Amino acid sequence: MILLLLALAPAAAIIWFIYSKDKYEKEPLGLLVLSFFLGIVSVVPALAGSGFGKSIGLDITENMLDTFLYAFVAVALSEEFAKYLFLRFVMFNKTAFNEPFDGIIYAVMIGMGFAAFENVLYVAEGGVSVAVLRAFTAVPAHAAFGVIMGFYVGLAKFNPDNRQRLLLTGLFWAVVAHGAYDFFIMQQNYELLGLLTLIVLIYIIRLSRQAIAIHQKASPFNPDNQPLSKFSFSLPKGVTFARGLNKADKSDTTMPPSLPDVEEHNTIIPPPPPQDPNKDNRRDWGV
Repeated sequence: MILLLLALAPAAAIIWFIYSKDKYEKEPLGLLVLSFFLGIVSVVPALAGSGFGKSIGLDITENMLDTFLYAFVAVALSEEFAKYLFLRFVMFNKTAFNEPFDGIIYAVMIGMGFAAFENVLYVAEGGVSVAVLRAFTAVPAHAAFGVIMGFYVGLAKFNPDNRQRLLLTGLFWAVVAHGAYDFFIMQQNYELLGLLTLIVLIYIIRLSRQAIAIHQKASPFNPDNQPLSKFSFSLPKGVTFARGLNKADKSDTTMPPSLPDVEEHNTIIPPPPPQDPNKDNRRDWGV
């Protein structure tokens, strides 16, 4: 029982954290539970993809290229694509997905379902030491992958003309982050290279905090709504963001200053809700 609690505690803490960041329009509890459950289910296609990768020769070896392909394709792509499928084709279509931040919260909930199930298996085998190690590495990493993917999925929801590019961008960067994290652990050639995993982890957590702040400030439910600004990753050309969404005129737009030759905006933004004066608007290393 203690091991089970140790395995689940990091995911629970991250869920509480991300839920607390959804300040302006909380998601229904039922959908949060559903997305967590879908994260557990996503383990099945992820294992299938990883198994297929091994069947075609992808595995950890002394050859760095083999290990690179295993980390990025057999593991990272399989796992992130499995999670992406449920985010894109189930949660994306929910009516409650009505602001960009919802992409982050649903992606993290799916990631925590995946990470919690995976963590139970690792901790059952490795014990307390593995539980403690993974609580500060693998589980937060899964959360960060989710934030990165969800950031772009949240943009895609309200940018129909750029939707496919944004969806694929989110999947791409989640796979890159996950693959880099795993590769530096898995490679057997240079022991010190494994330290880069910590650098990757710190970096993606920092990016995640930025992504959360951006979508919070740009929420159409935020009375002090601010325009979306450029994220640390380069956004595709042609993506536009509406500002002043709590105002009557939604046509005024602002763009990240370093993106030249931007197309006209075609962003659909949910209207702000009527203001209720009585309402108080106040996750072993391998993954």
